Amino acid sequence: MRWRGRRRSDNIEDRRGQTSTGGLGRGRGMPIRLPRGRGGKLGIVGILVVVGISLFLGIDPTALLQGGIQSGGMQSQPQPKISRSGADDELSKFVSVVLADTEDTWHALFESADRRYQEPALVLFSDAVQSACGFAQSAMGPFYCPGDQKVYLDLAFFQELHDRFGAPGDFAQAYVIAHEVGHHVQTLLGISQKVHEQRGQVGKVEGNKLSVRLELQADCFAGIWAYNADRSRNLLEAGDIEEALNAATAIGDDRLQKQSSGRVVPDSFTHGSSKQRVKWFMTGFENGDVRKCDTFSTNNL
Repeated sequence: MRWRGRRRSDNIEDRRGQTSTGGLGRGRGMPIRLPRGRGGKLGIVGILVVVGISLFLGIDPTALLQGGIQSGGMQSQPQPKISRSGADDELSKFVSVVLADTEDTWHALFESADRRYQEPALVLFSDAVQSACGFAQSAMGPFYCPGDQKVYLDLAFFQELHDRFGAPGDFAQAYVIAHEVGHHVQTLLGISQKVHEQRGQVGKVEGNKLSVRLELQADCFAGIWAYNADRSRNLLEAGDIEEALNAATAIGDDRLQKQSSGRVVPDSFTHGSSKQRVKWFMTGFENGDVRKCDTFSTNNL
């Protein structure tokens, strides 16, 4: 990925080394997000059609939206002086460049539809973090919190992506960031809130299905970013898309369930299967058209 020497975002909030205490213990932090909802036709299609025409989207991040992770009443302490390893410093620069590139993509897409894109902040944390969605630990993975419109990321996750999930490469990491930014786009368009409301009206299985559709749309939006990064700014190198697809495959619900328990339970999926995640990322990447990312009106996920 040709990222060195490119513009860096001003929307990075570095909380690494910042300690907090509360009912859930001490931590330094970041979170990730996921909402849940039902099957697909409860007004979401109408929203997507309007949006498409005028503009035109670990522990489960959905838990954050549902209040599954409660604030521990943490009180922030002064941030100590800490030394950054060379690797961490390089990664933070990389994250800043990728975030900046997503800003360029979504500003252009929103402007083409006479809308204004509001940039999210990206919080770097370590171990644990407090967000508007509650207290979260790094084990949850990266997440987006609609309450404060921030992406939360512990850079240690990238090592886990390499070691645990077998998905190395800078573009695999970029895919993760672009996916979370996709959730921010869903928030700006009002999609996330609609899904969250609908999930509160249905049972768990139907709620999971809505969550899957939301997540797959964020994958599609990540593909749209990759489309623009490649064609508008020549950011991609040979092998980059394969890295993203490898990451999408590695974190599919079926792959993760098979690895952890040896069995696959589709009704419990919240993000989508490996095949679905690959399909929707490629849908965005091959078309670059947000209208193609309507995961809510199709029966063929």
